[in-house]
Amino acid sequence: MIMMNSELDTIIKKQFTNAKNFVIVGHIRADGDAVGSMLGLAHALRASGKNVECVLQDGMPEKYTFLPGAAEVRTSLPEKYDYLIVVDSSDIMRTGKVLEGFSVPDLVIDHHKTHDDFGGIEYVLPEAEATALVLVNSLPQWGLTITQEVATCLLTGLLSDTIGFRTSNTQPAALRAAADLMEKGADFHDVYLKTLSDKTLAEALYWGQGLTKIQQSGAILWSSLTLNDKITSGYQGNDDADLINVLSAIKGPLITILFIEQEGGGVKISWRSVKGVDVSILAREFGGGGHMAAAGADVDGKLTIIQQAVITSAERYLKKLGLN
Repeated sequence: MIMMNSELDTIIKKQFTNAKNFVIVGHIRADGDAVGSMLGLAHALRASGKNVECVLQDGMPEKYTFLPGAAEVRTSLPEKYDYLIVVDSSDIMRTGKVLEGFSVPDLVIDHHKTHDDFGGIEYVLPEAEATALVLVNSLPQWGLTITQEVATCLLTGLLSDTIGFRTSNTQPAALRAAADLMEKGADFHDVYLKTLSDKTLAEALYWGQGLTKIQQSGAILWSSLTLNDKITSGYQGNDDADLINVLSAIKGPLITILFIEQEGGGVKISWRSVKGVDVSILAREFGGGGHMAAAGADVDGKLTIIQQAVITSAERYLKKLGLN
């Protein structure tokens, strides 16, 4: 369903009023925006008297267990509910297998440029820096209140997706939203530390495995993390522990790529780029998506083969732009 946001706001507010039992689903390998948006919306709905269950296929990442409501996140849908919401997912595959056999989501809230419609109502703002920012602006329009708990969760999402307001798409409104969330009771210092700064020893050792494998060819820099790297470092997560943000801080490359070998087979690919280079195009080529400066994809196959195909794709793209 596509219409002006003001019309959508009216419809969503009415649907929220009529429904009683909600389920909110985030994507696999949930990041701060997925977790913060899911829990923030859940707290806002609960404050209005609704029953809400939150679902992540992989469960709550340890990094975000400090958030209010984190301990109550489920890994599968409950049998009964009135209203199903998906947040921060560009397509239904991003939710994993939790929606298999269930009805179409009533509402999808997202901000990805490469979004594919899969919900009854699609509330998608590609210009927004984070899904959490979409909610900061929309919750009051839907008759919901931003409490201290809501503010803490949404600030986590906003800080996570902008890497502390360092991404090239960060606009003044995002900074103003953060100030508003602080005034609602969110502790900026605490959320910033726990979302972006604090690292475990295992994460640091995992980073070390990836840092020793950095390679560069022309304007492309890449590295990889294998399952053996996880064992060696003792890292228990199923993501890259934010190593891609470290690699993308290296001056010079136009495109930075990280390959993460997955349990059960396949590779998670993360792309980052400088302003003006659209890596969402490359992610789409491999069945993924995302934003101009940050994108990802999950690809079945062997790491070495996938790595060569992705690097070749990036070289071809830069050559087309006259940048390599």
